[in-house]
Amino acid sequence: MRKTLQYYVNDERVEKEVNYIPVRYILAIAITVLEVAAIIGIVFALCRWVPYFYLAAWATEIACVVRIIASDDNPDYKVPWLLLVLIVPVAGFMLYFLFYSRKLQKKYIRRLKALKDAPFTTDDREAMERLTAEDPTAASQARLLCRIAETHLYTGTKQTYFPLGEVMHAAMLEDLRRAQHFIYMEYFIIEEGRFWNSILDILKEKAAHGVKVRVLYDDIGCMTTLPGDYAKSLAAFGIQATPFSRMRGNADSEFNNRSHRKILVIDGTVGYTGGVNLADEYINAVVKFGHWKDTGIRLEGEAVREMTKLFLIDFGLNFRKLPQSCVEHYPPAERFDAPGYVIPFGDGPHPIYDRRVGKSVIRGMLDSATRYMWMTSPYLIIDNALCQSIEHAALRGVDVRIIVPHVPDKKLILEMTRSFYKRLTEAGVKIYEYEPGFIHAKSYLADDAYAMIGTINLDYRSLVHHFENGVWMYRCDAIRDLKADLEETLAKSILITREQQKTSLLKSAIRAVVRTVAPML
Repeated sequence: MRKTLQYYVNDERVEKEVNYIPVRYILAIAITVLEVAAIIGIVFALCRWVPYFYLAAWATEIACVVRIIASDDNPDYKVPWLLLVLIVPVAGFMLYFLFYSRKLQKKYIRRLKALKDAPFTTDDREAMERLTAEDPTAASQARLLCRIAETHLYTGTKQTYFPLGEVMHAAMLEDLRRAQHFIYMEYFIIEEGRFWNSILDILKEKAAHGVKVRVLYDDIGCMTTLPGDYAKSLAAFGIQATPFSRMRGNADSEFNNRSHRKILVIDGTVGYTGGVNLADEYINAVVKFGHWKDTGIRLEGEAVREMTKLFLIDFGLNFRKLPQSCVEHYPPAERFDAPGYVIPFGDGPHPIYDRRVGKSVIRGMLDSATRYMWMTSPYLIIDNALCQSIEHAALRGVDVRIIVPHVPDKKLILEMTRSFYKRLTEAGVKIYEYEPGFIHAKSYLADDAYAMIGTINLDYRSLVHHFENGVWMYRCDAIRDLKADLEETLAKSILITREQQKTSLLKSAIRAVVRTVAPML
C-alpha cells in the first residue's frame, strides 16, 4: 500500500510516495485483536454459563493483584496495571497475562546463550585498576555498567563526535566505501530516500565484491517506511536482511519490545551509533518538524567489539539460521593514543537484561555530578525514581539542564513531556525547548568528565521496553566536542519560565490521565 506525502526541501514543496502499512502488518494486527477478543470472550462466556466459574475468575483477579504488588517491578509500572485489573472485570487480568511481561521461548534462550559466548575474551582488569587509581567514583560507575550490561571497559579507542545527522552521514559513506570484510547494520527506522539509497548503493557494490553485508531493521519501526517483504528485496542484492521481532499476530510482547538500536559496524574496527535513523529527516534532506537536531559518535579500536557482539546477538535471535560467531568478527584492532575510557553497552527488557542499564547509567551520572548535568531527549516521560534523582541533583546545587523539542513529532507526547515541567523546575532544574524544531539527540554530559551518547530517551519506551544501546565515556576527547555543541544548542533554545507553564484545565486533565497510563504505552 502506498500514500503520497508532502515535504519541504529548501523551502520548496515536494511530493513523495511512501509505503503505508503493508497488508501483512494489517493481518498481524487483526489476528492479534481477534486472538485477544476470543480469549477474553471465552472467559466471559464461562463466567456466564458455567456454575461457580466466576469464583475462579474472581480468585484469579485477586492473585493478579497480589502478584503485581509483590513483584520487583517499578511502582510506576505497577499502578496502571493494578488499575486495569481492578477496574476492568475479567478482561483486565486477561490482558495482564497476555501483555505484562516478555516471554522468551526455549529456542530463543538457547540461541541467546550461544550468541553471548563470543569467541573472544577481553581482560579489562588493568584498565579498571588504572581508572580506580585515577577516580574511584568513575571506576564504580564503570564496574556497575560492565556487570549489569555484560560488557567491558576499553582504552585506546578513538572517538569522533557528530553534532548533526548530515555530518555523520558523510563520514558513514567514507567508511562504508573502505569496507573489506563485513558491514553490519541495525536500525529502528530505514526509509527509502536520499540517506538510505546512498548507503544501499554502496552495500550492493560491496556485496557483489564478496563483502558480507547484514541488515537488521525493526519490523514495527519500518511498518510505514518499507515494503513488508523488504528483506527479500535486499536478498536479491546478496544482502542478508531480516526484520527484528517480525509481527506474526501473537498476543504477547511483540508490540512492546522493539529494537530501538542504531548500530553500524564495519570490519569489526569501526562502529557508529547515536540517535540517527536511516531516513531523510535525520539529515535534514526533508523538513517535517522544523530543523532536526541529532547527534552520533564514531568509535575506532577494540571497543567496537562490543558493538559487533550486540549486532550478532540481535541478528541471531531473528534470522532463520543462527549465524556463527567467529574470530573474524573480532579482529585485532589498532590502539590509538586517545585519552579516556569507553564502554559500549546494550540495554533491553527483562529477562534478557535483569536490570535497567540505561537508567542506571543516567542515575549514576546524576548522583556523581558536582557542577552540572546537561541532557537532551526528544521526550521527557520518566518514573518517580529517575525524577527524584534529577531533583536531588538540582537541590544539591548541580546545574541540571534538560533540552527537549519545541516543535513536537507527536503533540500528545509533548503534553506528557510538559507535564513534568512544574515538578522539575520547582526543584531548580532548567528546562529548555529547542526552538528551531525537533531535537532527537540522546546526549548526557556531566562535569566535563562523564558522557553517554546513544539511543536512550528519557521515556518509558527506552528505559523499560525497548532494546537500546549507548556509549559511556570518561575523560574522552569527544566530551569536549559534545559540550561545545550543547552550549550552541542551549543558545538556540527557549528557557521555560513559570509563566510559560500555565495551561488550561482541559490540558491539565489530559496530562494527568496520560501520565497515569504512560508506563504501559
